[in-house]
Amino acid sequence: MLPMDTSTLPAMVQKPATLLGNKLFQMASANDSKWQKDAADQNFDYMFKLLIIGNSSVGKTSFLFRYADDSFTSAFVSTVGIDFKVKTVFRQDKRVKLQIWDTAGQERYRTITTAYYRGAMGFILMYDVTNEESFNAVQDWCTQIKTYSWDNAQVVLVGNKCDLEEERVVSTERGKQLADQLGLEFFETSAKENINVKAVFERLVDIICDKMSESLDSDPTLVNSQTKGTRLTENPNPQNSSCQC
Repeated sequence: MLPMDTSTLPAMVQKPATLLGNKLFQMASANDSKWQKDAADQNFDYMFKLLIIGNSSVGKTSFLFRYADDSFTSAFVSTVGIDFKVKTVFRQDKRVKLQIWDTAGQERYRTITTAYYRGAMGFILMYDVTNEESFNAVQDWCTQIKTYSWDNAQVVLVGNKCDLEEERVVSTERGKQLADQLGLEFFETSAKENINVKAVFERLVDIICDKMSESLDSDPTLVNSQTKGTRLTENPNPQNSSCQC
C-alpha cells in the first residue's frame, strides 16, 4: 500500500495526528531526561535496561507496577508511548539498578517504542494466556527484538494472567513448546495474584549477569572497564544470543 499524501487534507484532519506526534515526542524527551538524571546516580554497580513488550492488554503495566511498587489495579488504562520505573536489586553480590521500560502494544506506537530497543540488556516478552492472538504474535515480537536490539539481548517468555484458569485458551504446554522452539526461558505469571512476578525479573537479571561473567572469562581485559556505576546498556558483546527468535 502506497503512503497517503496528507498535504491536501484539511488542517482539521491533520491536526490530531500532529498533536499525537508532538505529545509522543514530548513524552520521549521527558523520559530521556529522567533516564539521564537517573544514570547520574552512581550508587550502583551496574545498571540494566529492560523492556516489557507484547500485545496491548496482556498486562505489561500491571506486571511492572506489581514488581516495582507491589501494587495492582484492575482498571485498564492503555499505555501511551512508553514509560519506565526504576528498582534496585542485589544479585550475585552486586547492586544492580534496573530501568524497566513499559511499552505500548498498539501498532500506532510501534515506531517510538522500537526506538527504545537499542541498548536493552533484556526483554520480557509477554502474552495473555486468555488471548490466542497475543500468543500468536510472539514470533512477530521476537522478530522485532532481533531487528532492533543488540545481538546479545536476553529474552524471557511470559504467559501472564495464569490466575484466570477458566478463561485460559493457551495451555502451559503450548507456552513451553514455543519457548523451547525460540530458545527462551518460560514462566507463567499473574500480576493480580503476584505469581512468579519477582521470579521473572530475578531470572532475567541472573541470565544477564551470567552472560557478563562469560564475557569476562573469555576476554579478561574487559574487567578494567567494569567499574562502579557502569551503565551496561549498550556495551557490545561478541557472543551470540541464546535467543533463537
